[in-house]
Amino acid sequence: MQLKFTKMHGAGNDFVVIDLVTQRAKLRSRDIRALADRHFGVGCDQVLLVEPPDRPDVDFRYRIFNADGGEVEQCGNGARCFARFVREKQLTAKSVITVSTAAGVIELRVRDRRQVQVDMGAPEFEPGRIPFRAAARADSYPLTVDGRELQIGALSMGNPHAVLRVDDVNSAGVETLGPTLERHPDFPQRVNVGFMQVLDAHAIQLRVYERGAGETLACGTGACAAAVYGLQRGWLQSPVTVQLPGGKLEIEWAGLGHPVLMTGPTAVVFEGSIRL
Repeated sequence: MQLKFTKMHGAGNDFVVIDLVTQRAKLRSRDIRALADRHFGVGCDQVLLVEPPDRPDVDFRYRIFNADGGEVEQCGNGARCFARFVREKQLTAKSVITVSTAAGVIELRVRDRRQVQVDMGAPEFEPGRIPFRAAARADSYPLTVDGRELQIGALSMGNPHAVLRVDDVNSAGVETLGPTLERHPDFPQRVNVGFMQVLDAHAIQLRVYERGAGETLACGTGACAAAVYGLQRGWLQSPVTVQLPGGKLEIEWAGLGHPVLMTGPTAVVFEGSIRL
C-alpha cells in the first residue's frame, strides 16, 4: 500500500504522523518498525496515527507506536505535533482539540502555529496503577540495580516513569543505567527513565531513556514526570523550564489532583509517501 505521511518533531523528539481519517490502512508491528527504521525507512522515535473518534465526546483518536513496533499509552511531544497536524491538514479548525488515547482523554490547545499546550491530566502515584511493584505509595523508592541502591521517583503520566535526581546529566550513565532500569522487574510493563539535574527552583536539565526507543532528544511525558517529582519533593516551584537535548518545554502543575500543563514547540520536517 502507498501511504502519505508527515515527518515532524517536538524539541527533537521525532515522529512519522499518518492521517487515517482520509486514508485507509491497517499497520502491523512490522510496518511500524519499517517506517521507524532510520536506515531503510523514514526514521523516527514514534509513529503517530490520527484516527476518527472512537467515542462521542472527542474529536479524534490518537495512537502511538514506539520504534520497536509496540503500542504505548501516551506521548506528550507527539500530542503537540498531532494538534498542529490536524489543523494544517484541515481535519479540524478548532484551537482546543480533544483526543482519546490508550491512557484516557487529553486536551490540546493550539496557541499559535508553532506552540501548543497539552493538558496531560493528573499524574498517578499509586504503585499498582503506574504499574510499579511497591509495598505502599511513597515520595521516593529504593531500587536495587546491579548491586547499587538508587532512590527513584515513580509515577505515571499515562505511561510509567522512573525519575532519578543526578548531580550532572552528562555523567549520569544514561547509556548503561537507562536500559537496565527500563526492564527492571519491579516495572512489569517496562518504564521510561528520566535523569534530572536541578539547576534552580524553576529549571531542570533532563535526559530520558524511553522504553522501546532508547534515549531521545526530548520526551514530553518524561518532562512532566520529572517536574512533578521535583515539585512533589520541594526541590522545584511551578512553572518549571525543562531543558532537554532537543529544546525546552514549560511545565505547570498546581499539585495533587490537578492536571499537568505542558507547553512547547512543534515543527514540520517534510512530507512524503512510502510503499509498505
